[in-house]
Amino acid sequence: MRASLASSIAVTCAAVLALPVSSAAPAAAEVLVQPPAVSALPPAPDLPGSTQSLPLGPLGPSSRAGGSGEQGLPRRDVKPFSLVGVVWDDPRTPLHGTVQVRTRATGTDTWSEWQDVETHNDEHGADPDSAEGTSRALRGSTAPLWVGDSDGVEIRVRAEAGGTGGAPPLPAGLRLELVDPGEGPEAQTDTEPVLETEPGTGTEPGTGTGTEVEPVAEAAPPQTRTATAPAGATAAVAPADATSAAVAPEAPLPPAPTPAPAPAATVPAAALAAPPAAPPLSGLLAGLGAINSQLTPYAAPWLPALSKEATEAIASYLPPFLPRTPASGAEAQEPAKTPVQAAAAPYIGPRPAIVTRKGWGADESIREKTFVYTNTIKAAFVHHSATGNNYTCAQAPSVLRSIYRYHVLSSGWRDFGYNFAIDKCGNIYEGRAGGVDKPVLGAHTLGFNTSTMGIAVLGTFSTTAPPAASVTAVARLTAWKLGLHGINPKGSVTLTSGGGNLYAKGTKVKFNAIAGHRDGFATDCPGSLLYGKLGTARTSAASYQGR
Repeated sequence: MRASLASSIAVTCAAVLALPVSSAAPAAAEVLVQPPAVSALPPAPDLPGSTQSLPLGPLGPSSRAGGSGEQGLPRRDVKPFSLVGVVWDDPRTPLHGTVQVRTRATGTDTWSEWQDVETHNDEHGADPDSAEGTSRALRGSTAPLWVGDSDGVEIRVRAEAGGTGGAPPLPAGLRLELVDPGEGPEAQTDTEPVLETEPGTGTEPGTGTGTEVEPVAEAAPPQTRTATAPAGATAAVAPADATSAAVAPEAPLPPAPTPAPAPAATVPAAALAAPPAAPPLSGLLAGLGAINSQLTPYAAPWLPALSKEATEAIASYLPPFLPRTPASGAEAQEPAKTPVQAAAAPYIGPRPAIVTRKGWGADESIREKTFVYTNTIKAAFVHHSATGNNYTCAQAPSVLRSIYRYHVLSSGWRDFGYNFAIDKCGNIYEGRAGGVDKPVLGAHTLGFNTSTMGIAVLGTFSTTAPPAASVTAVARLTAWKLGLHGINPKGSVTLTSGGGNLYAKGTKVKFNAIAGHRDGFATDCPGSLLYGKLGTARTSAASYQGR
């Protein structure tokens, strides 16, 4: 068994080189920032894409008379764009009212009907007292809306009807943001084929309460792959006590193993009790500690799926993750497993295939260059992006590039807000930079970003049921990522609020390990029909972990 396990690890090690690993850090650190020297890699090649920012003006006689009840823009020709949103000066000022847009498909005379833009978006941001949450670059913003390739626009923003005191004024500095994602890596040939079967009759109706999701078939990758570091790049310096090792300039990536539909049996403790004896394997494993997450955008456009056995075996050799229990004791934590228990039952789901930031075409030059980490991952908050359902899976990378530009350049965030995204075909995408296996601090659930991860399912699921493939992807992703941190997807955890409209700062709150955004904040997100499927995701994720 040990020889077979060593062989399995050896087959997958080259692919794992594209996956950043965590290093030990002082136990007292709640949030950590890597030093600038660690992030000093060459910038990614310039990628196309643009944002038009148009100031809104008064509409209607009452506004011209000095009121603030309605602002907007009449129909006009503009440069091509695919996503819209509205921003304003003060992020602390809510927009009480409605935002509606009409767009014209590029090269036609066809105008859409009026479409609603979700106005409540501040709850998806950084925690109030964090550096990102207090940045001067922040703006108030609506949720972005994907409208497809367009070259004409009309918008109206109306204040909600007031009571005896009249309508509340609209925020100052309203601007319409029109985002063109540009051409991306979907036109390249060096990417893993994604699942492209559009949901139809297979979409799960209504709300589920815990039945197993039908597994999504993994796309078969090409037989040959290479992962090349940027010219002149060297291995990043690992913090403190990590051991440096040279990074090979080119490493072949093998085809991804196809996971079995049902979770395999856990690896016996004896098989994980000692490292394999083969010197080449131990050398590769030692080198993992020197590979930093910043190499991921340059190394490969996708990370292949691994079998459960390979995932668990590799995880047992990775350097330890950041401490699970803060020294301050601010968060409750389940008792840690003993080494014997951890070896006997690691309960880590198979790593799913993940499209990296390079794979969906993230322009690394526009984000903050350093990464911020939290102590651990204790829970996953599921969101819908509220960008609408009018996209194809082939367009998903364009949707992500548009949201990314809107989060960073229009809204003033440091990076893409969510840690991961999932499209309607069940493809999983890397979100905020810093390493898919690391506890990267996101900006997704106001008040509860610490010790959590945010997953955005692309679409709006208030009245539309989520595709079964998307729910399955949530289960597969959480089975792996929560498993890396010893979390049972069907269990519960206690988190401390950083402040919000449901729980005051400092309040200890018990959540399901897989929770919906609305559990931590008064919001419709992730939509009633996706929220109703989270019980299904919890059951399936636990099954993928082998529980």
